[in-house]
Amino acid sequence: MNTTRRRRIEVLADEPLIPAITRIAASAGIVHYTLLPVSGGAGVRGRWRDDQLSGATSKVMLLLVTSEEHADAFVEQLAPMLETHHLLLMVSDVSVVRGHRFD
Repeated sequence: MNTTRRRRIEVLADEPLIPAITRIAASAGIVHYTLLPVSGGAGVRGRWRDDQLSGATSKVMLLLVTSEEHADAFVEQLAPMLETHHLLLMVSDVSVVRGHRFD
């Protein structure tokens, strides 16, 4: 089976920021994505847990798979938000089947 090299991007963000981040993705040429709920964790700022009552601290993992060109454009546009909005951004190379779906 043939595979194609693509970039996998994961962004951990507060749920209210997701519409802005997906707009950035769209402007970088990425229109397909997956949202994964996140229930809690621990990081530089300490432990956190999803607040089911108000949703104020709900976090979401945004998963994108795309071409290197689109990934680079997305990361460049998202970079100013990394510190100001306490985002976690991970980028890795992946091999995908049916690579044309991730152009």
